[in-house]
Amino acid sequence: MAFMIAQRAYIKLYLITKVEQRRGYGYQMLEEMKEEFKPFGYVPPLSEIYRALHELVQEGVLYRTKQLKGNDPSVDFQEIVLYHFTEEGRDKAKLYKKQVKADLDRCIGMLQKAVQDNYN
Repeated sequence: MAFMIAQRAYIKLYLITKVEQRRGYGYQMLEEMKEEFKPFGYVPPLSEIYRALHELVQEGVLYRTKQLKGNDPSVDFQEIVLYHFTEEGRDKAKLYKKQVKADLDRCIGMLQKAVQDNYN
């Protein structure tokens, strides 16, 4: 068991939630996560976002489709890759989130103990 939750597991958790909220593409999800984590001084690395999305596809949680971005004729056929749940993906995502929740609860407890023991 790791000391703290791995960055990729943390990112995958948020990517699953983004797909639950609506279909999206990687860069869009990255930009939203950057904004959400800005107050904490954390910027998710672009490479980790795409590695996590790739793993979720390999694990059968998500699948990809391609679509032209927007209807602007000045944009010359710019394609985006959208992510969706597979047939079993929602169930797999739910199980993954449950497992990560247990890790997060353990990490929160350890962090609260560290603050209490060392800063009170």
